[in-house]
Amino acid sequence: MLKFILRRFGSSFLVLLGASLLLFILTINSGDPLKDLRESNADNREFLIEQRIDYMGLDQPWYTRYWDWLTGVGKCVIGQCDLGTNRSGQQVIDLLGLAASSTLRLVVLATVIAMVFGVLIGILTAIRQYSGIDYVVTFLTFLFFSLPVFWAAVLLKEYLAIGFNDWLSNPDPGFSWPTIIAVGLILGLALQAMLAGSARRRLFTFLGTFAFTCVVLPYLDWLNFARYPQMPPVVLLLVGVAAAVGATVLGAGLKNRRVLYAGLVTAGLGMVAYYATYNLLWDPNWLVILILAVVALGVAVLVGRLMGGYSKVAATIVTVFTAVIMGGLTIVGHLFRSWPGYLDIVGRPIATIGSQTPNFSGTFWEDFLDKGTQLLLPTILLALISLASYSRYTRASMLEVSQQDYIRTARAKGLNERQVILKHAFRNSLIPITTIMAFDFAGLIGGAVITEQVFGWQGMGNLFRVGLEQVDPAPVMAFFLVTGTAAVLFNLLADVLYAVLDPRIRV
Repeated sequence: MLKFILRRFGSSFLVLLGASLLLFILTINSGDPLKDLRESNADNREFLIEQRIDYMGLDQPWYTRYWDWLTGVGKCVIGQCDLGTNRSGQQVIDLLGLAASSTLRLVVLATVIAMVFGVLIGILTAIRQYSGIDYVVTFLTFLFFSLPVFWAAVLLKEYLAIGFNDWLSNPDPGFSWPTIIAVGLILGLALQAMLAGSARRRLFTFLGTFAFTCVVLPYLDWLNFARYPQMPPVVLLLVGVAAAVGATVLGAGLKNRRVLYAGLVTAGLGMVAYYATYNLLWDPNWLVILILAVVALGVAVLVGRLMGGYSKVAATIVTVFTAVIMGGLTIVGHLFRSWPGYLDIVGRPIATIGSQTPNFSGTFWEDFLDKGTQLLLPTILLALISLASYSRYTRASMLEVSQQDYIRTARAKGLNERQVILKHAFRNSLIPITTIMAFDFAGLIGGAVITEQVFGWQGMGNLFRVGLEQVDPAPVMAFFLVTGTAAVLFNLLADVLYAVLDPRIRV
């Protein structure tokens, strides 16, 4: 495996070298970098032309300029990267740092959301093959995949930003009864399709969901939840217990009491931590959040190892999952507490452009809300587009694996359907999904150009676009350095993970 990785690194280096040379030549020959100055009537036009020639090295042959860039990249090995300057004299390494942090903040979240929900939807549609939900999900995934990015972005701005902000601007925003009935019908139909079962069970599921919606939404209106959201501790406890039970059902089965008790103990410890850290999390910083997260995960692992018995691995997975859910809900509780103050500052919370409010001043949680609401629309857009690929590949892979002999053997041995699907079918269907994950993450880093343009994000896409428009190779090559390296490394990671997922695969 070590020899394989070293060979791949060598071949990847040659691919990046050749691609960088080609991109550099194409960029510098795509136009005239002095065109705007040649047409200028400024008195100091000649000085500006000479200054730009000096910044961009236009007085040197192309191979010297490329070698200077390549030499600067080589200095990254010793931590002294020199990616040159753009045509305005700004250091590209500084621009790259700001752009990369902005894009990664967007891409990582969108990829994780698309991956988790796409895989879950793919498993569900594979299990419910040719059912109503399979046809509906298939239609929606192809619809999302086919949507033009710019058009979908406009729709999101209109309905999830402008429409929501207008609704929230009312002194007492609430749901009308036609809206409540429509939401109840949609949720009822969706849930009964997912849970399936006999006609009687489907009817009870639909009626229960519809009745629950018709009770909860008016109650939230009465609380004025949209402007003053709140999450009582009992809700935190119930969700934590539900997470522990659900994870136990999927991972080990309810008959494994050790795993179940470990998850329930973790939920109880999460409630204790909620009260113990309330003042500490009133206005924290990222270091405090990180320390508390590490401690929470460490305690969850310890509980799983101590209480799991012969099922230590399964118990640890359940306790870590429960701890993550409890920690996330604790953060949501503090965000709810800060929401009214944030509304007083910004007025219209869901932004349509930019990655953060300029000169924003507020508490840690208010700043978190500001960046989170700015992130909402582009994240939804990228996640919807990627979700289609994950769900379709997962479905196709699961259906192919389910026809194999070892799946029939597992069922013949008496294993329950949970074990057959999760431990046998799903693991062996992960190989093509791993390939998609690797390429999708690298592709999103470089492929968010249109999304960043529509939503006004100063990220990698904007850096690439501006460099091309200005015939400036330095920003374009910086974009290539990040996206090209990411594509190569994630492709290599996917190849290594193949052997981890399937022991039959060897170099």
